[in-house]
Order: sequence, then structure tokens, then C-alpha cells
Amino acid sequence: MAQTRPGSGFQTRNIDARNPEAAAHLIGALDVQDANPGVRRLRAWAHEALAPKDGERTLDVGCGTGSWTRELAAAVGPQGSALGVEPNPALRAVAEERAVGSGARFTDGDALALPLPDASVDIVWCERVLQHLAEPDRAVAEMARVLRPGGRVALLDTDWATTVLHPGDPEILRALTSGALTSAANPYSGRRLVGQLTAAGLVVDDRGSQALLQDHRSVAWPLIRMLGKSAVHRGLLTEAQCDTAYTGLAEAAERGALHMSVTMFGVVAHRPG
Repeated sequence: MAQTRPGSGFQTRNIDARNPEAAAHLIGALDVQDANPGVRRLRAWAHEALAPKDGERTLDVGCGTGSWTRELAAAVGPQGSALGVEPNPALRAVAEERAVGSGARFTDGDALALPLPDASVDIVWCERVLQHLAEPDRAVAEMARVLRPGGRVALLDTDWATTVLHPGDPEILRALTSGALTSAANPYSGRRLVGQLTAAGLVVDDRGSQALLQDHRSVAWPLIRMLGKSAVHRGLLTEAQCDTAYTGLAEAAERGALHMSVTMFGVVAHRPG
């Protein structure tokens, strides 16, 4: 949502409203993530910790296709409000289409300059957004600004340095998974959430985490090969080393012994007063 180095298609500078194929890729990725059991468990934990009530005003920062904005709308009922802020027009169009009849609303906007007045919402939800921002601290400060005294916030984000891939030569796999650190502007986002909220003047109430696991019977080849190309491009691995790693991962998947995961963290806090 902010200006960042090239990498993720979710970054504002990489939005291409004229490329339907790119938009379809992002929508598909979000739909897959929505269905991930680990994501669903961490969301359920954060939702319970926030305890949204009838009539409350809620904000979903970087809402994507609006799946969680709709959940917030259902939780606060017709007397409340659920607003999703999303700078990508293609994602926002899908969010509006899917939200018909739900009460959720959507608007263009940036996490660094939320289109809301001070102390105007009861709940802020921000999931897997800060990893794409070059200035995530500014975004957290903006969320604190729009929260009313006593309002609550949930930040959920991935820490790409927790990527684990097995089996194989540990040094080769370490070089391979290091590519996950190059595609995000803020790859260590998950571990920074507590400090960012505290620095913004908020009080941390609870913390949680969830490993997002790849199916042990199949290899996520598009991702693995993308990581491999990155490692070769950076001179960390040779093509032959990548091929050896690929063969080992394929054999492990065939016998149900593959492990691939990354950890997502969540923090719930409130604005004192």
C-alpha cells in the first residue's frame, strides 16, 4: 500500500489496473490464503480477542477482496459499520461484488493516510498488510490515530524469516528459502508487531501465532521455483544445486514426508483512555 521496492504485487507501486491477469493472480492468492486452516485459526483467535459488539464501527485496513470486512459487518450488525480500505481497484471491485447484501462498504485509501477522522472507530483489523510496506510504523500510527479511546486493534502478519523447508541439505535449503525475504518490503513484520503497537501508544492485550503449513503430499512448485530462481540470481546456489533440492522435495512429497511452513503472528491491543 506504500511505495516499496519491487516485489509483491500487493504493493501500491506494482498495481496495474490494466492487467486483468495480474489482478486474477492476486485474487486467487487471497482466496487460497482465506481457505488456509492456519489463517482461519489465527483469525478466529483474534476475532474472539477483539469481541466486536453490535453497533460498533470497524475498519479493515488493506482489505483485499473483503472477506474479513464481511465478517466484521456480520459481527457488528446493521447498527454498526464495517469499512474496508483497499488501494487496488481490481480487488476493491471484487470486494464490493462479493459484499452485496452484507452491509460491508469499501473505499480507496492508503494505510499511511487513512481516510478517516481521529478517534472515529472502535475496531481496526489489519492482516498481512504491513509486510508489504516500507514504512509500517507510520501505518500503525495511523491506525492508532483513528481508534477511539478504549478501541481495539488486531494486527496479523507473516514473518518470512520463519520459513522452513525439509528435507534436504540444510545449507542449500537455507539459501533457497532466503528468497522469501526478498519479495516483501518488511519481511520480519510478524516479530515487530508488539513493538510497533507499543510505540504508537497502544497497550498490548494478547499475542498469538500460527504456522501456515503446506500439504505434506505435494510441492508448491511455483513458489519453490521462484525461490530457486532468486537464489541462483543472487549467486547463492547453482542451477544444479536447485535441481538436486527439487528432486529431494519431490521424492519426500511422494512418500508424504514434505514439510514447508511459515509462521504468522497476531497481536491484539487497545488505545488507553
